Amino acid sequence: MKRFYKEAGVVAQPGGHGIALDGRPVRTPARAPLILPNEALARAIAQEWADQGEEIDPAAMPLTGFANAAIDQIAPDPVAFAASIAVYGESDLLCYRADSPAELFARQQEQWQPLLDWASGRYDLSFTVTSGIIHVAQPRATLDRLGEVVAAQGPFTLAALSPLVSLSGSLVIGLATLEQAFELCRLWQAAELDELWQAGLWGDDDAALARRARRHADFTRAARFAELARNG
Repeated sequence: MKRFYKEAGVVAQPGGHGIALDGRPVRTPARAPLILPNEALARAIAQEWADQGEEIDPAAMPLTGFANAAIDQIAPDPVAFAASIAVYGESDLLCYRADSPAELFARQQEQWQPLLDWASGRYDLSFTVTSGIIHVAQPRATLDRLGEVVAAQGPFTLAALSPLVSLSGSLVIGLATLEQAFELCRLWQAAELDELWQAGLWGDDDAALARRARRHADFTRAARFAELARNG
């Protein structure tokens, strides 16, 4: 789509802040008003629109995409959407350690256990950790508590949490990212631990490197949206 406006700005709206293009309000793909929960997020999204060239590239506007999803896809039924994220707690990556070699098990223990310990203390719950890939059930109380934590998030935070969890394979990593409990690079390294281990053994090819770079970029964008949506 050709760029049809000169200026993008933020305008105060009932219930939040909107985006205006040459004074005209922006709407979501479902034609709902694009109303953001705080000024910081609104300004970041307005900047995405301002940075567009002669043609509008949606791929270069990730924050706008997250906001559209929050309004069009999540807000109509946030309970159901939250439940689809909370289910990751049943098979969290961090609870499944390698049978062998011992060096990989030790690295998983070093990088993953502090994250589980943080979640246990933060949310007053416990995890069952196993070796191998056979599914192990988590305590019912743990799953219920994780469900409560996810359900307490608003649509905009859920829009970020969903890719954080799906990209990492870990609800704990997603929640730790939301709460900025660890440095972002440490959380992503934990998510990619197994793949990095294999790459260290067998080497990388260009396709694997490109895939990992895309995933990292997507994770970083979701983390930025989460920070703006919660703390702006």
